[in-house]
Amino acid sequence: MSNAPDATAPFGFRDVPLAEKEGLVREVFSSVARRYDLMNDLMSGGVHRLWKDAMVEWLNPRPGWRVLDVAGGTGDIAFRMADAVRRRGGVAEIVVCDINGHMLAEGIRRAQTNGSAGIEWLCGDAESLPIADAAVDAYTIAFGIRNVTHIERVLAEARRVLKPGGRFLCLEFSRCEAPGLDALYDRFSFSVLPGLGGWVAQDEEAYRYLAESIRRFPPQNAFAKMIEKAGLSRVKVRNMTGGLAALHSAWRL
Repeated sequence: MSNAPDATAPFGFRDVPLAEKEGLVREVFSSVARRYDLMNDLMSGGVHRLWKDAMVEWLNPRPGWRVLDVAGGTGDIAFRMADAVRRRGGVAEIVVCDINGHMLAEGIRRAQTNGSAGIEWLCGDAESLPIADAAVDAYTIAFGIRNVTHIERVLAEARRVLKPGGRFLCLEFSRCEAPGLDALYDRFSFSVLPGLGGWVAQDEEAYRYLAESIRRFPPQNAFAKMIEKAGLSRVKVRNMTGGLAALHSAWRL
């Protein structure tokens, strides 16, 4: 994507000046940070919890790993990974990196409430991670990559920080491929979801943006090609609930 002064980036169905997108996205997530689980419950009918469980199960994190969870400020994936490693009788070094301080504060609050220790919370940009080269065994990102300004830079950073043999795993809302469900989901997203967001979370526009951002994100095969172009290998895709979401897996070889 160009960095020319007149360059734009998608923000929902609008194209906004490139320099403005990060701030607009930050406002959305600062607004909904305390209601993040509720937000995903509304957008997925609660099924996001099963999708996240499936993500961590497919990753199969091991004791001794160093794992970087990007755009995971509220800790949903990190807590699941820590529990999975604990069931194996060990611990892993889990770093949560998020650009939004409100989201990180919510994750830290939840960790204190749940008694989840050993997770590192780091404020940083997915497009320029404060992590050394070849430093992590796994890189995860759930429901975050569609909100960045430059997807290509995020994928390049993922490859950079992964060790040779390291795993990339992304969970994101995607292109519904189930006949009938796609039309139903569209009606829900644009006719019901913003109103629910306004009523429950007092922010109708945030939920409107989130629904629109899903439609602007590349479909499964196009995103898989972007991952390959970034230098990651053995890309695999698993559709979740008819493609409402998709898991993309790849390796740094």
